[in-house]
Amino acid sequence: MLRVAIVGASGYIGGELLRLLHGHPRVTVVAATSDRFAGRRVDGPHPNLRGHTDMCFVGHDALESADFEVLFLAAPHRETMGQMAGFLNLAETVIDLSGDFRLRDPEVYASYYGVAHTAPHLIPDFTTGLPEWHRAQLASSDRISIPGCMATAGILAVRPMAQAGLIEGTVQVDARTGSSGSGASSGPAGAHAERSGALRVFAPSRHRHEAEIAQATDRTVRMTATGVEAVRGVQVLCHAKLAPGVSERDVRSAFRAAYKNEPFVRVIAQRHGLYRLPEPKILTGSNFCDVGFAVSADDGTVVLVGALDNLVKGGAGGAVQCMNVRFGWPERTGLEFPGLHPN
Repeated sequence: MLRVAIVGASGYIGGELLRLLHGHPRVTVVAATSDRFAGRRVDGPHPNLRGHTDMCFVGHDALESADFEVLFLAAPHRETMGQMAGFLNLAETVIDLSGDFRLRDPEVYASYYGVAHTAPHLIPDFTTGLPEWHRAQLASSDRISIPGCMATAGILAVRPMAQAGLIEGTVQVDARTGSSGSGASSGPAGAHAERSGALRVFAPSRHRHEAEIAQATDRTVRMTATGVEAVRGVQVLCHAKLAPGVSERDVRSAFRAAYKNEPFVRVIAQRHGLYRLPEPKILTGSNFCDVGFAVSADDGTVVLVGALDNLVKGGAGGAVQCMNVRFGWPERTGLEFPGLHPN
């Protein structure tokens, strides 16, 4: 059994890591850290784990004496980079879910995160944790950076078209996300009285996931992010101009070629039915990202759609999938849950 530890295990992403890893047949969780909850059971902040584990949180200092091979980092953006050198000394394989090692250019990082990167020399060591596009590198990488949730949906929706040369110009991304994307300690903005019934545009421009999509697609990207009333789920609508002569058949062929053998990406672009385009509602708890498209032949534009559960494929599930790739296991291992309907 592979021995793993989780840093920052009391938050929503940490809770999903605990849920998935405790159910993984090839993994043993030996430590879950939280200074705030040290000594208390993990099923306090994560009540869905009641009866599933008797594990208690430990303080971060306890990692020094723990024995594990893989370290999952669910620690805050801007803080993780300063501690990364120490984390790398604790485990053979480190899988980071913060935003600190997603962007390849330290200056771009500083522009979007508002602080200078304190460990730029470590950035080249990290592989982007998106198996659909980086599987070969992930198979031998011990430094993995998981993309952001809206970035994952956006990249999977846009990249097939960008790589095939089927779109041109700037890509406009309209992203919607549920309240869990703000984390377990989001403050007053996440309170039910403020969130319920709201469609809150919290990032009218320059959301940091914009830079990740641009980096992965080699396109200029402009992104707006809106908080919706759902708890889980991300949906992105990516508007682009088709290259001259591109047909709907060309678009469909590009998606099918890119994802025909992918275990967790489904191409959903149907003409009829309630779920004819990607919808996060039916993806809750699953590691799927559904992608689709709608072509406007009259003006030569296309809307590229991506949807996923932000805490699973957009976070913890993506990290577990990368671990499976790294250790040569079937990618669906521990990630078989198909989602719920109705939900």
